[in-house]
Amino acid sequence: MISTATLLAIVLAPLAGAILAGLLGRKIGRTGAHSVTILGVGIACILSIRVLYQLVWGGAPAYNQDIYTWFQIGGIGANVGFLVDRLSAMMMVVVTFVSLMVHVYTVGYMADDDGYQRFFSYIALFTFFMLMLVMSNNFLQLFFGWEGVGLVSYLLIGFWFKKPSASYAGMKAFIVNRVGDLGFVLGIAAALHFLGSLDYSTAFAHAPSLTGQTVEVIGGHPWSAATLICILLFIGAMGKSAQVPLHVWLPDSMEGPTPISALIHAATMVTAGVFMVARMSPLFELSGTALSVVMVTGATGAFFLGLIGITQFDIKRVIAYSTLSQLGYMMAALGASAYAAGIFHLMTHAFFKALLFLGAGSVIMAMHHEQDMRHMGGLRRYMPITYATMWIGSLALCGIPPFAGFYSKDAIIEAVGASHVWGAGYAYWCVLLGVFVTATYTFRMMHLTFHGAPRFRVDPHAGHGHDGHAEPGVLTHAPHETPWVVTVPLVLLAIPSLAIGYFAARPLLYGGFFGSAISVLPAHDVLAGMAAEFHGPLALAVHSVATTPFWLAIAGIALTSYIYLLKPTLAGTISKALGPLYRIVDHKFYFDELYTALFARGSVALGKALWKGADAGAIDGLVVNGSASLVGRIARRARTLQSGYLYHYAFAMIVGLILLLAGFVLVPHA
Repeated sequence: MISTATLLAIVLAPLAGAILAGLLGRKIGRTGAHSVTILGVGIACILSIRVLYQLVWGGAPAYNQDIYTWFQIGGIGANVGFLVDRLSAMMMVVVTFVSLMVHVYTVGYMADDDGYQRFFSYIALFTFFMLMLVMSNNFLQLFFGWEGVGLVSYLLIGFWFKKPSASYAGMKAFIVNRVGDLGFVLGIAAALHFLGSLDYSTAFAHAPSLTGQTVEVIGGHPWSAATLICILLFIGAMGKSAQVPLHVWLPDSMEGPTPISALIHAATMVTAGVFMVARMSPLFELSGTALSVVMVTGATGAFFLGLIGITQFDIKRVIAYSTLSQLGYMMAALGASAYAAGIFHLMTHAFFKALLFLGAGSVIMAMHHEQDMRHMGGLRRYMPITYATMWIGSLALCGIPPFAGFYSKDAIIEAVGASHVWGAGYAYWCVLLGVFVTATYTFRMMHLTFHGAPRFRVDPHAGHGHDGHAEPGVLTHAPHETPWVVTVPLVLLAIPSLAIGYFAARPLLYGGFFGSAISVLPAHDVLAGMAAEFHGPLALAVHSVATTPFWLAIAGIALTSYIYLLKPTLAGTISKALGPLYRIVDHKFYFDELYTALFARGSVALGKALWKGADAGAIDGLVVNGSASLVGRIARRARTLQSGYLYHYAFAMIVGLILLLAGFVLVPHA
C-alpha cells in the first residue's frame, strides 16, 4: 500500500530544500544551499521510484485520498489531496530524476554566479510545484501547481534580471501564459458548472452526462458542453506547452541559465499541458471536435516550428525549437487518442532533451559562455564525453533505432496515420515530414559544434563573462571537458536516452500499462489496432529500415553531413536561393512582429486613443472640466447683477413679486 506519509515526503522534501536555500542561503552558504536542495529532490526521486515499483510490480492499488479540506462553500468544496496512479507515478519519476540531474549539474554550471543560493531555491521550488500538479486529485490543486510553475518559470527565465533581454523574456513568458491560463480557468469553471465537482473522480464519473448537453457561447449557435470544456482546457495547455500560436515565449526562455532551460523543456513546465490533456482523457474522448483541434494544432507545430530550428545559430535556440516541434508530436498523439504514445514520448523526450540541453550548457561553459555555433567547430577533440553523450541524445531525437526516441516517435506517426478524426490526413503529413526536419536541424547543430575546423581562436588577454566576449569567438584558453558534476549527469541521462524505449515500448504502448488512468473509446483506440502488428522491440527496430520515417531521418542526416562537412559554402548558397521563404522562416513566421503590432503597439495606441477620446475628451473635457467651466460662466454672468446699489436690489424684489402674483392670478388652479 502507498502511504500518505510517503506522498507528503515526496512533495515536501523539495519545498523544504527551497525554503532553506532561499531564506537561509547566506547563513548556510553555497555548499549548504546545494546540499539541502539536492537532498530534498533526491529523497523525492527515490520515494517516487519506490511508489512506481509498488504500483507496477508490488500490486498496490492506485492512491486517491484527500489530505485536508481547503474550503467548503455550500455544496462546492475544494480539498488538497493526491491521485497517484501509474500515469502520475511515471511523471513523478521523470520529474524528480531529471530535476535531480539538473540540480547536480547546476553545482558546476552556476559555480561563479552571484545568485547561486537563489537559483537552487528556485529550481527546488519548481520541482515542488510540478509535483503538486501531477499528483493532484482535483482541478483546483491542479491550477495551484499550474500557476506555481508559471510563477517560478518567470523568476528563472529572468534570473539574470540585470540583462534587459532576460527581464523581457521572463515578462513575455508570464504574459503569454496568462492568455492561456484565462482559457484554462474558464475551462475549470465550465467543468464545475456541468459536472458539479472539482474532484477528478466525481467529475469523470459524471462525464457521460455531458452527452447531448449544449451551451450557447454565441446566441443561436449551440456548442457541445464537452467541446467547450475541452477546448478551454486545451487553451491552457497551448500556453503552458507552447503550442501554436502561444509558442512565442519558449524560444526566449533561453535567456535564463542553461540548467533551467533543461528543466523547463524536459520535465516541468512545458510537459504540464501534455500531462493535463492525458489526465482529462475521459472528457476529451467525448468531443471529436476537441480531439481534432488538439491534433491539428500539435501537428502544425511539429512541422512548421521545427523548420525554424534549421535557421538558428544559437545552440540553445536550436534545441528550444526542437522542443516546440516535439511537443507538437505529443499533442498530435493525444488528438489521435493515442494518449499512451504521447506520454511515452513525453518520457523519452524528457531524458534526451535534458541531455541535449545540459550538453549544450557543457559546450557553452567550455566556450566561455559563447552560444553562437558559428564560433565553434572541432570541439569533439576537446570534449569527448560531451560529444559522445550528445550524439546519443541526437540519435534519440532523430528517432534512429534502437534509441529511445525511435519507439515513441514512430508510434505517434503510425497512430496519427491510423486516426479517423477530422484533420488526421494533414496531421500525418506534418508529423511525417517533421522527421526530416528534425534530423536536419539536429545534425546541423552537431556538425557546426563538434566537427570541421575550429572557428574560434585563443587569446589569453581576452575578457569573457555571461554576456559574451568583447570579440566573438575569442577564448582566453583552449576549450576542455567540463567538471564531473557536469559530465556525470550527461552520462546518467544518456543511459535512458539509449535504452528505455526498448524496454518500455511494449508495456506502455500495448500492455495496458496506464490502466484506468487513461480512458479511450473503442472507436478511437488506434493503439489497439497497432498492437496486432507489434512483434517486439527488436523486430520493430529491424523492420524500421523498410519504413518511410527511417529513410527521411537518414536523408536529413546525410544532407546536413554533405553540406556542413564537405561543402560548407553550400549552406549560404541554399539560403540565398530560397530567398523570401528562408527569410519568413528565419523571422519565425513573423509571429513576434505580428503580436508586437497587434497587441503591444496596438494596445498602446488603443490606450492613447481611449485616453484622448474618453478620458481627456469626454470625462475630463465634458464632465469634470466642462461642468467647472459652465459653473464659471454662469457665475461670471451672475456677478454683473451684483451692482452694490440698494435701489437696484429693491427694484429686482418688486419685479419678482409682481411676476409671482401674476403667476397665481393667470395660472388656473385645480
